[in-house]
Amino acid sequence: MIEYLIILLSEIYKILILLVPVLIAVAMIVWLDRRVWAFVQKRRGPNVVGPFGLFQSLADALKYIFKEIIIPASSNKIIFILAPIVTMTLALVAWAVIPFSETFVIADINVGILYLFAVSSLGVYGIIMGGWASNSKYPFLGSIRSAAQMVSYEVSIGIIIINVLLCVGSLNLSDIVKAQEDLWFIIPLFPMFIIFFISALAETNRPPFDLPEAEAELVAGYQTEYSGMMYAMFWLGEYANILLMCAMGSILFLGGWLSPIDLFPFNLIPGPIWMIFKILFLFILFALVKAIVPRYRYDQLMKLGWKIFLPFSLIWVVLTAGYLLYFDLLPVN
Repeated sequence: MIEYLIILLSEIYKILILLVPVLIAVAMIVWLDRRVWAFVQKRRGPNVVGPFGLFQSLADALKYIFKEIIIPASSNKIIFILAPIVTMTLALVAWAVIPFSETFVIADINVGILYLFAVSSLGVYGIIMGGWASNSKYPFLGSIRSAAQMVSYEVSIGIIIINVLLCVGSLNLSDIVKAQEDLWFIIPLFPMFIIFFISALAETNRPPFDLPEAEAELVAGYQTEYSGMMYAMFWLGEYANILLMCAMGSILFLGGWLSPIDLFPFNLIPGPIWMIFKILFLFILFALVKAIVPRYRYDQLMKLGWKIFLPFSLIWVVLTAGYLLYFDLLPVN
């Protein structure tokens, strides 16, 4: 009995060690997002609360905590309340399989990449629930757009993952990282990295694909009727998903926790620090895209996903498989 209790406590400790930094990181990247946006527009951005405005996100979070939660009278109350909880929980649950080093991973399962793909696909349910339960036309339209968009781009992300799996021969995320010790996959699979990055933008509803919450047409999309902490939970889930996509990109293409050059002084820096650097690098690219690129029209978004990315990534799977087979480079397990 005591042994089980010790195992349980150690698992809870591992979960807290991961989740607390993730939640703090979410607050910090909101600040970073706003700073990068301001930098591009030659403004100063958040710079009042705390040094360099670092505590601005915490001030915003406190504001949301103390705001009144208003539930519309005509809404389906249970689903309305469940929607932000589902969105946030799924965004955080996915972090269980992300390896920050060879030893630091909560669940080192054999089908890690499949688990990630499944959990990120489920994220759309929270948004559909929120849009439908609001019982108002704008949130409903926003959630329909979001569902269509996320499903469309998950297809191309899935095919991009197949490209990486062909080179590795394993679904385990740690194995995917270890396979990149000699060469990061961004070099042979560079077009796939670009498509993955753009698909990740669409998957997380980031500009230029932020159509579900297009302010000009749909007020605030599926979040229109939400207020207080429930709105903040959507917002937390959204940014946790963005960080997750950055982590996924760094594991699949940028060698995860591996240092870029296996030479002194680079190999002195611990693996988790390299992982954090890579996630931050990808997030800064996310923020720059937001500041630079105008919003896509809805039909253009669908055309890009189904008529350009899908055929191109399928062709690339055939090319990758053909190359590996011809040069006898297929991984043997």
